[in-house]
Amino acid sequence: MKQFLLYFSIVIFSIFIGSQITEGVLLVPYWQSLSSTDFYAYYNEFGPAIGQFYTVLTIVAALIPIFLSIYFRLKNPKAFKLALISSFFAILFVSSFYIYFKDANELFYQATLSDIELKNELVTWSYWHWGRIVIEFVSLVFLILSLCKIQNGNIN
Repeated sequence: MKQFLLYFSIVIFSIFIGSQITEGVLLVPYWQSLSSTDFYAYYNEFGPAIGQFYTVLTIVAALIPIFLSIYFRLKNPKAFKLALISSFFAILFVSSFYIYFKDANELFYQATLSDIELKNELVTWSYWHWGRIVIEFVSLVFLILSLCKIQNGNIN
């Protein structure tokens, strides 16, 4: 059962990253194709649902390496160190919301940017988004490595 929970944690985290990639590949280019009027109408209608979806998924994903760090602390010091590194990157990708995305998203709700300003902001938003995905991927790699250490140590 413990092995299942460990693997399930990796799967959930991977789904989170997949959803982030989907957002970057599908939603962001779509947003960039819209006029500012159309974008603001879209964001006003769907922004809250998108935000709620990603908030829940991000919190769950970020808590996985933190909880596994606590668990691995008791079971395997090498796995603990790797899970702790994963936790650091998880905290970093959550922090990116407060560093950039919160204010940028609020600008979208305010609907005050001109077409050119909005296009520029969406380009910046995209760069930040892909940077966050890189951080999330690094977190996942360290999470997987911690699981491999547990596997090698035959956790009970």
